Amino acid sequence: MTDYIPVSGVVACHICPRRYYFERSEEHPESPRYTVCKQVSTHLGELLEAEEIWREVLCVLPEATEDVRELFDECIAACSETAWQRPVQVDLGVESDTLGIRGRVDKVFEDGTFAVTRSSTAPKAGAYGTDRLRIACYVACLTETLGRPVAGGYVEYVASGACRYVEPQPRDRREMIKAIRAAKRVVAGELPPRPLRAPCEGCPHHERCTAGPRRLSDLF
Repeated sequence: MTDYIPVSGVVACHICPRRYYFERSEEHPESPRYTVCKQVSTHLGELLEAEEIWREVLCVLPEATEDVRELFDECIAACSETAWQRPVQVDLGVESDTLGIRGRVDKVFEDGTFAVTRSSTAPKAGAYGTDRLRIACYVACLTETLGRPVAGGYVEYVASGACRYVEPQPRDRREMIKAIRAAKRVVAGELPPRPLRAPCEGCPHHERCTAGPRRLSDLF
């Protein structure tokens, strides 16, 4: 199998396959918020030397503004209140031949679990549906890559100093399979139907996406 779907594409199709169709070939620059959270995450599990980490942020993002520094300080303060595991490997490329997906896991821990780093603030409990989907994808990929069962993984909400464990349930795996199928159709060149409850507000493709009459078949 040569045309692997990136895990980010699976998540994008879960949100809106039509938007993924329009954006698949575009480059997506890393957001300053993610840059900060990712860099702070690389130091979790050790003493957080704020100025040293900030110099690393500036190395990655020389144009960082005052707002970025404020976010950085908030992340350091929040993460200092939490106990974190130290990984045995970072940025591990993984893939599933069975599902035809691949991605990069931010951290792998000694106990066989793993973590993905997110820049969003944490929900009141658990993890967001899109993050549960990410974990389900990476569980499948890691299980095949490592050749042993992987039950679940953590979502690091760095901005909130929170780490949430997710063990995918059947509903998560069903959503994963559905999104992978949608992504494969997009890669094959098919324009997917617009979801009935698509997140259209603020979408840059709204005009061309909604142009023309909707087919009756789109409703079913």
